[in-house]
Amino acid sequence: MANLTVLGAGAWGSAVANLASDNGHEVSVWSRSSSLNLESVLIEADVVVSAVSMKGVVETVERIKRIKLNANAIIVTATKGLDPVTTCTPSRIWRDAFPERSIVVLSGPNLSQEIVQGLPTATVAASLDLEAAKRIQDIYNSETFRVYINSDPLGTELGGTLKNVFAIAAGVCDGLHLGTNAKSALLTRALPEMIRVGVRLGAQVETFYGLSGLGDLLATCNSALSRNYRVGYGLAQGKSLEQVLQELKSTAEGVNTTNVLIDLAKKQGIEVPVSTQVYRLINGIITPEQAVAALMERTVKPEKSS
Repeated sequence: MANLTVLGAGAWGSAVANLASDNGHEVSVWSRSSSLNLESVLIEADVVVSAVSMKGVVETVERIKRIKLNANAIIVTATKGLDPVTTCTPSRIWRDAFPERSIVVLSGPNLSQEIVQGLPTATVAASLDLEAAKRIQDIYNSETFRVYINSDPLGTELGGTLKNVFAIAAGVCDGLHLGTNAKSALLTRALPEMIRVGVRLGAQVETFYGLSGLGDLLATCNSALSRNYRVGYGLAQGKSLEQVLQELKSTAEGVNTTNVLIDLAKKQGIEVPVSTQVYRLINGIITPEQAVAALMERTVKPEKSS
């Protein structure tokens, strides 16, 4: 049995805390609004799971750097996003702050509300330290939460991050009632776009065909439980982004990720046509109908190069 501290008490943080607790582990949950002292819940932790929103990662890391952790504590990052200042993924931020620690990425087709309901799913624990990944696998694996491991934390993390951009596009597609054919075409083109970005940044192609890439893409782009999907759906109904986000009453990481991704793609010279239209849409440059038209009007070319 392990002693875990989960950072973040939102829907996802609560879900990962319950999963570990249900497997018999000792779990403490801390958030910025918690009355618990952060040092007191970290000092005995064998595993520290970060499920804070992207905007809270840097602040959380800085606070923990001042605390003496258990010598062998594993850090697990379950945040999906890109830092707007550095364009770094959460695991990179944690690794730079704690280079001597084993960092594990936890990501997959994991809609929080379905997990809370006890519905079955699978996920990936990825790390350069496979023993640490196996430890997290042992802690979390159950009859309803199947855990696989791999050695590509960057690809695992980027799959879970970039699919939020395409979930916004999928929500627009459904909100405009464009049909199954159009949505299937959209998701099929989203996957190679995700791979182009991931490979350029150093991830492995194979990872994106797995649970944390294609699996998470399908889950997030086909469910109203996805906050990012609901952003796109709301925009397609003529609502402003501000109105949609107010109605959500929670963070939709895809909005920030889209803005950071476009900046990153421009600097790296990566072609991201779907993401570009999502960027133009959420920034009020075009309407949902114009975004769809722009994608349909692209120059035709062989499929494998598009």
